[in-house]
Amino acid sequence: MQQIPTIKAASGLRLTMRRINAILRPLDFMERRNREYGDFYQIKFKNAPPTVMTSNPRAIEDIFTASPDKFEVGRGNKGLAFLVGDNSLLLLDGKAHKNRRRLLMPSFHGESLQECSEKIVSITNKLCDRLQVNQSFKVRRVMQEITLRVILSVVFGIDSGARYDRLRELLTRLLETFNTPLSSSLIFFRFLQKDWGKYSPWGRFLLLKAEIRQLIYAEIKERRELLASGKSEPRDIFSLLLSAKDENGEGMTDEELHDELITLLFAGHETTASALAWLFYWVHYLPEVQEKLRFELDSLGENPDYKEINNLTYLDAVISETLRIYPIVAGTFGRILKQPMSVMDYEFDPKTWLMISIYSLHHREDLYANSKQFNPERFVQKNYTPYEYMPFGGGNRRCLGSALALLEMKLVAATVLSRFQLDLASKSPMLPVRRGLTIAPPASFKMVLKNKIE
Repeated sequence: MQQIPTIKAASGLRLTMRRINAILRPLDFMERRNREYGDFYQIKFKNAPPTVMTSNPRAIEDIFTASPDKFEVGRGNKGLAFLVGDNSLLLLDGKAHKNRRRLLMPSFHGESLQECSEKIVSITNKLCDRLQVNQSFKVRRVMQEITLRVILSVVFGIDSGARYDRLRELLTRLLETFNTPLSSSLIFFRFLQKDWGKYSPWGRFLLLKAEIRQLIYAEIKERRELLASGKSEPRDIFSLLLSAKDENGEGMTDEELHDELITLLFAGHETTASALAWLFYWVHYLPEVQEKLRFELDSLGENPDYKEINNLTYLDAVISETLRIYPIVAGTFGRILKQPMSVMDYEFDPKTWLMISIYSLHHREDLYANSKQFNPERFVQKNYTPYEYMPFGGGNRRCLGSALALLEMKLVAATVLSRFQLDLASKSPMLPVRRGLTIAPPASFKMVLKNKIE
């Protein structure tokens, strides 16, 4: 049996300093590990199973094509329970996970996407009408408002009303709790998760979360009554979940519904907002990219439908490169082995954690020459396998809403670029920062509306 490169985990103050470094400078941390230990190594902790990290396509293929029964993934995501609850799809395994995915999948594919496309364009136009010529705006804030309104419409089937407005406000404020590398430390260090009242970071977070919970429970009660009376049909995701039954004829509890809705709301807009902000940065930082993209968009003529936009080759390549160079989620959560398994030529025991570095995979020079360079043409010239390019994860845990996210990015980009000439407020290169569990553009990133296209 081959020996895998091994890192002996630090302890005490040294471990804390390493964790702080990984939180504040996550991409530098991953790059340094890769230089020192290669694309397949393990970290051994005292009195705990090892954690294996890989960015090797062969190893990733072995992991993704193995039977899901070999792994326990929900337990590896337990660190998210503080945000999404214990009943979230992210924390489920086995049959429960499979059944929940099967229930949710139709809402993010096929005809449902066509209905979503009209909402995406309408919401984008409405919010962009607020932009003023020669005035700067924070890109992420605008993109987050677009994506939040879209996911509220798709998930809840509502786009107005006092409860909707309050929920939108609270969700935005809740996520701002982790909007800097420093505040993101609340997620990783349990000793910081102390409720010292409404003026403490964790205290504010808990108050916001409690009010969001009350609003969702009120919506659940009201929607159950409407469905029972026959005054509402199950069309949106919320209603479909309310109407769903398991093999025993049992529906989801209010707690299960709450946790799933919270998961969809957060996962469905926060990541897409960051990706859109990156897209507008790259398109305007590199004039040649903007020129090619505008030429392709202009070729569609007036009022193209969503399918025409969705099939644009260069737009697709720009989005793919945006998600490659700075993947919003830099790595997968752990797959915990339930039985012995061979990955490439290495043998691993049960309880071993297998993790994939998406960022390191996307910066392999043997796959992506000059990987630090933004180059959409690489996706025009080559089709990458699911083990070489995986911005949405892979295997049976691939992001459920990936098709919606890609469509949303295309439609928002096409809508904004067809209406406005924009420019960067600063020509300086922009570097990624940690935002909670994700890698995002700085919240301070601004653009200027130069003029409106008639």
